[in-house]
Amino acid sequence: MAAVARSVLAAGRVGCGRRGRGLPAAAAPYCTVAPQRERRQPPADMRSYMWSRYKEAKRVTKELVPSIMSNMLNPDAIFSNNEMSLSDIEIYGFDYDYTLVFYSKHLHTLIFNAARDLLINEHRYPAEIRKYDYDPNFAIRGLHYDVHRALLMKIDAFHYIQLGTVYRGLSVVPDEEVIAMYDGSHVPLEQMSDFYGKSSQGNTMKQFMDIFSLPEMTLLSCVNEYFLKNNIDYEPVHLYKDVKDSIRDVHIKGIMYRAIEADIEKYICYAEQTRAVLAKLADHGKKMFLITNSPSSFVDKGMRFIVGKDWRDLFDVVIVQADKPNFFNDKRRPFRKVNERGVLLWDKIHKLQKGQIYKQGNLYEFLKLTGWRGSKVLYFGDHIYSDLADLTLKHGWRTGAIIPELRSEIKIMNTEKYIQTMTWLQTLTGLLEHMQVHRDPDSQMILEEWKKERKEMREVNRNFFNAQFGSLFRTDENPTYFLRRLSRFADIYMASLSCLLNYEPDYTFYPRRTPLQHELPGWSDQLCTGHRLVPTVIVR
Repeated sequence: MAAVARSVLAAGRVGCGRRGRGLPAAAAPYCTVAPQRERRQPPADMRSYMWSRYKEAKRVTKELVPSIMSNMLNPDAIFSNNEMSLSDIEIYGFDYDYTLVFYSKHLHTLIFNAARDLLINEHRYPAEIRKYDYDPNFAIRGLHYDVHRALLMKIDAFHYIQLGTVYRGLSVVPDEEVIAMYDGSHVPLEQMSDFYGKSSQGNTMKQFMDIFSLPEMTLLSCVNEYFLKNNIDYEPVHLYKDVKDSIRDVHIKGIMYRAIEADIEKYICYAEQTRAVLAKLADHGKKMFLITNSPSSFVDKGMRFIVGKDWRDLFDVVIVQADKPNFFNDKRRPFRKVNERGVLLWDKIHKLQKGQIYKQGNLYEFLKLTGWRGSKVLYFGDHIYSDLADLTLKHGWRTGAIIPELRSEIKIMNTEKYIQTMTWLQTLTGLLEHMQVHRDPDSQMILEEWKKERKEMREVNRNFFNAQFGSLFRTDENPTYFLRRLSRFADIYMASLSCLLNYEPDYTFYPRRTPLQHELPGWSDQLCTGHRLVPTVIVR
């Protein structure tokens, strides 16, 4: 039974199975057998009968928890969406920011403060917004922002808004108001963000996918909050553009880069054994390359700090300021060589040389010059769209997503309190599904009590992760939109590159076979209610 329970709880896979549709992380349903009609009299005392089933389900749940606790998830594991053997990988590629190098909590505060000051000094926003400080616990990655309504929200894999996670400024929007605005909780495809998560060509939603977007979401919410609290009439589209431009300028104008270079020990973490990972791959004869949007001097100083002054000896090709995702699609931009002083040279590039740094270029020229094509290449990055999507869809490279949040979420999922809550939440949901066939007033009153308890437990579950938006990977019922894209564009995913040290270079990753909704065996019903009973429709 421990394996049964763990398969349901693994990766937080709890929730209604009505919209599973075979997604890799879709929720396991609570019961799999259709109600059967049989003629028998209902129990004489429905209230006692209903509560006895409830107590029995509680007992079964309590007995399951110790078994589940004995089979914890490993926060340092690598998880597979697609079968892949490392023995087939000859070339390893890497992004730089939040892949080879990790930043301390101070960086997001720096970005927030710098962008806030740009809003005041260059876009003439009220100086009073300076009173807002960066809150690292407000937002999570993967949220959508309705540009026209100035609403930040969490959306699931099927374009449904998770009610209770819609924020206007720093305040949650009541469910009734959200439903009225969107004629329900579904966001039509034409309103969703475009392929790269951007708000363009009529799309009203922007999806924030990279880790650098956390300060941007928080700043947007803070400025919205200021305007709302002070009854200032403003155009949400202009606010979105101004905040986006200010965040962009923190990068483009070099504000962030100069600050990090000036105090590298404050902002850069020691990158969790990055050198050990690179050295292991080099010892096994693997070729390696780096493609990053960051500038040359910034990357060089960071890599010297985390790897050593000889870091370029480990890489066969280094490309900076690549302008991903355009790098993967624009065939027109040639490579330029960067000399030791950072000066761009004008000579034509006929070969990408080891130890040399190149700027710009494009993937098609890269493939032509290196011959590194197809599934023998594995590229790692933290941005699912800009780093991974084009590579897997258009070029057949294998892809690895770096998801730092994964480690902390798994540690939460391994706690006894979380396991107790989620096991009972799933059991209670199954109990509701089984017992809804009883239509008498007493039964219906009890079912309403159970529904209220279930709603309260869902709120508790959300607070395990982020008080406003919950888990990065799940809504109440379904995988998030973020997880849907992760499952599509990443062959494997992990918390950091250091996870590779736990695996041999010929290791094969096998994805877990997640049952489709019609494939689940009958034991799931026992997990729901503690009984191997088919739900019965009482015919009077």
